[in-house]
Amino acid sequence: MRETERRLVLRKLDAEMKPFRQAARKKGSTQALLRAVRLALNIPGKEIWEKMGVNPSVMFGLERSERKRTITLRSLGRMAAAMGCSVVYGVVPLKGKTLEALAEERLWRKVLGEGGMRDQ
Repeated sequence: MRETERRLVLRKLDAEMKPFRQAARKKGSTQALLRAVRLALNIPGKEIWEKMGVNPSVMFGLERSERKRTITLRSLGRMAAAMGCSVVYGVVPLKGKTLEALAEERLWRKVLGEGGMRDQ
């Protein structure tokens, strides 16, 4: 990808991910969403597990696994769909940075010979 195209993609992604960056700044802001949405919409658990075709323990297990961050995207999507919702997720840099700022930081580290960023 050419540099100008890469910059345009970074800016587009940063604009699209802005709400996700804001959510990521708040600790635990995206945990327990299934239960919170279900309760906010006043949807009984029975309605959800019947729509999903599972028993109650499976539905409540999905809510638990989401809180523990072990739920799969597929299961998250299935339960969201049963509530008339969809799952939208984002990948954002840590500490509220933009992708463009992170790319710039990585470039300077490379230029200055400090190596790439390590997995965090």
